[in-house]
Amino acid sequence: MKKHLKHRQRLPNLKETIRRRPAVFTVYLVLRLIVVATLVSSIIRGEYESAFICLLVLALYMLPFFIQQNFGIELPSTLEIIILLFIFAAEILGELNCYFITFPYWDTMLHTTTGFLCAATGFALIDILNRNSRIKFTLSPVYVALVAFCFSMTVGVLWEFFEFGADRLLHWDMQKDTVVHSITSVMLDPTNKNIPVTVSGIDSVIVNGQELGLGGYLDIGLYDTMEDLFVNFIGAVVFSVIGYFYIKRRGKGRIARAFIPTITDAPEEADAPPADETE
Repeated sequence: MKKHLKHRQRLPNLKETIRRRPAVFTVYLVLRLIVVATLVSSIIRGEYESAFICLLVLALYMLPFFIQQNFGIELPSTLEIIILLFIFAAEILGELNCYFITFPYWDTMLHTTTGFLCAATGFALIDILNRNSRIKFTLSPVYVALVAFCFSMTVGVLWEFFEFGADRLLHWDMQKDTVVHSITSVMLDPTNKNIPVTVSGIDSVIVNGQELGLGGYLDIGLYDTMEDLFVNFIGAVVFSVIGYFYIKRRGKGRIARAFIPTITDAPEEADAPPADETE
């Protein structure tokens, strides 16, 4: 009986969400239809790996609504739209449509966005606790901004660990290679005295007697990893500064409010039926 009442009361929540946030629902609906069409097309062509990615995207699209309904967390419309577009840009455009290869700065854009959003998430986690009357501590704006920055950078580092592991174990080449024209290494020192030796002007590389035809030396992911971490750093710094001034001038930061989740009523209390209906 309780489960049935709970289900009946959650249906209006979805309708209310659509009414209050038409822009989010429109973006969600359009992107979901595109993903479903891509899924059907992938199955027809027998591209089952692409079909799996489409199913993953459809599952990820349910997460924002699931979080808001079950954990009492309200995501700002701007943040939710960016999350939906980010998933679409990374998986459908980046992976399936090869935007990572076609557009050299596509990955850089996504990592910058990740740094910004992760900083917003870390900021929200601390700021919510900082304003909770049941938790007796108060943190300075500088400390909250620093925690948000560190949270974002930690997520970025863990993601690079994942990419490195996928490359080593599964040969996915997630850490894209870079063609460079000079290298410096102590391993080239004939005296073995740890002296760095530079080889410049590299325009061809031969491996096992075969010319690679790349026009330079092939760096195996270091440049890509460091660039990803650097743009993650930029995104984290930008939001941490925004968050700092948001706390200093509570309620006056429009940009921060557009990206910081807030706590709503506990879902258990909202879903609980009146006492006379449960008896």
